[in-house]
Amino acid sequence: MSSIITVKNITKEFRVNKGRSGFLGSVTNLFSRDYRTVQAVNDISFEINRGEFVGYVGENGAGKSTTIKILTGILLPTSGMAEVNGIIPYKNRVENSKRIGVVFGQRSQLWWDLPVRESFDLLKSIYHIPQDLFRHNMDLFIDILKVDDFFDVPVRKLSLGQRMRCDLAASLLHDPDILFLDEPTIGLDVIAKDKIRKFLKEINRDRNTTIILTTHDMDDIEALCKRIIILDQGKIVFDNPLSTLKKEYGGERVLEVEFNEFYESLDKVPEINVFKEEENKKWIKFSREKYTAASIISKITENYEIKDISIHEPNVEDIVKTIYGNLY
Repeated sequence: MSSIITVKNITKEFRVNKGRSGFLGSVTNLFSRDYRTVQAVNDISFEINRGEFVGYVGENGAGKSTTIKILTGILLPTSGMAEVNGIIPYKNRVENSKRIGVVFGQRSQLWWDLPVRESFDLLKSIYHIPQDLFRHNMDLFIDILKVDDFFDVPVRKLSLGQRMRCDLAASLLHDPDILFLDEPTIGLDVIAKDKIRKFLKEINRDRNTTIILTTHDMDDIEALCKRIIILDQGKIVFDNPLSTLKKEYGGERVLEVEFNEFYESLDKVPEINVFKEEENKKWIKFSREKYTAASIISKITENYEIKDISIHEPNVEDIVKTIYGNLY
């Protein structure tokens, strides 16, 4: 597969004013300043292939937004090199902007006081979108995102979910090769999130659009991404398929078992670890490397009367927490 994004040894440093507290400190700050250097991104490298859907995650301050701003041309790296679709984004911002789409969950690219329809028309002119492509894309967004329901509504009167659907449509009007998403489902209800996720899956599948998703919502990552890059303090600590993440760090599986009667303990099955109990229910952990679910269930049913049983796989959020826990 061909690489569409290349990042080589990127570092980004910021000078931050230390400041001084108190009245005397405030007066001193007027005449002299003391700075410290903060390293937001620290010598990171990765490649993303055309058509990939990548989760780019980390705690606040890990360097996610800084990386995205470099790739979109907003920030210039202190050192290193980034290339997006054959373009160095911070050296050729205009050309780069023609080939990418960007959605920031907290900010809108639509005109606040204009009806949605007029914002789309303005974007058509700005990007010089041919009429047939514009019409084709609008038909798609109407079909999937139902944006025509509020074409004549000023952007400021849209709900968060409605605005997000319009922002997604706006970012894809010019048919970009790459879509950068920063918290695209923040604050949305379950139904709105589901619509956004289905739309993103379809765009990625049908148009081969490369999508980079930064989010704190691990449900988004699990539902959408096949690869995950995890940042910590400006460094990449994990970069692999999501399946590898689960295999390497999701070593324990959980059985939720409801018994016909209350059992004080399950000492007849020493391979398991009961970590939660509620009346006749017990939640049991076991190692996927040592035991299969079938073998554990068989041993439990041989020794105890079971009413119901279900298997829970570790979710991505818990696994990411485990990774961060192992770092400190």
